[in-house]
This record gives sequence, C-alpha cells and structure tokens, in this order.
Amino acid sequence: MITHQTQIRVRYGETDQMSYVYHGNYAEYFEIGRIEWLRNLGISYKAMEESGVMLPVLDLNIKYLKPARYDDLLTLKTTLAKLPTAKIEYKYELFNENKELLTTGSTTLVFIDMKKNRPIKAPDYFLNKVKNFFN
Repeated sequence: MITHQTQIRVRYGETDQMSYVYHGNYAEYFEIGRIEWLRNLGISYKAMEESGVMLPVLDLNIKYLKPARYDDLLTLKTTLAKLPTAKIEYKYELFNENKELLTTGSTTLVFIDMKKNRPIKAPDYFLNKVKNFFN
C-alpha cells in the first residue's frame, strides 16, 4: 500500500450557494491527489503522456459524508492498495482541518497506449517504483 497526502484550500468558485463544495469538484480533487501521488513517487504524468501512455478514468465512485466549505483547508489522502496490472485503482479520503472524514471515493484508471489506443500493462518503470511496497 502506498499513501500520499495533499492539502487543498477550497476556493470560492468551487462552492455553491450554500458555501458547500459543489459535488462535481470532488472528481477534480481526486485528480489532484493522483497527480501528486505520482509526483511524490518520482513519476510525472506529463512525462508519462509524452512517452505515449495515458490513464483515462474507467470508474469513479464518491460517497459524500459531510460537506467541505469555502476556505476549508482539506487534506486528501490518496492510496494505491494493490499492485497495478493494466488497471490502477486508487482510494481517497478527504478530511477537514478538524480531521473529520468528509468524503471517500475510488477511481479505476486504465493504462492506454496512445498510438494504438489500446490497453497495456503498467509500464515497467512504473511497476519498478511500486512493487517493493507490495512484497
């Protein structure tokens, strides 16, 4: 299991009339979590795409427990719970400053060869970075 935490400050434009984070923004928060999770591992998503591999989202699940609000400083915990194959699955937990769990979620993404537009197994350079966490 590999976990990384990222902090996100809720901006005014991310909220609705009730000052709650608009539900669609949680998918963007999860994307921030994935990108920073990769960066923390020493992998640039930009470089991954430049090498011809992309990771489109196959599945997204979100459970809203409590609302995040304007100007909250959120902590997003992003976890890779199992070794990727052609798919990679992340779990998310979003906390407020009082360490209250606000939202949970998960995404499944697929490694795609951009030239062939076909699924591929996780690249070796990726697996080499994560496999030691699963022994």
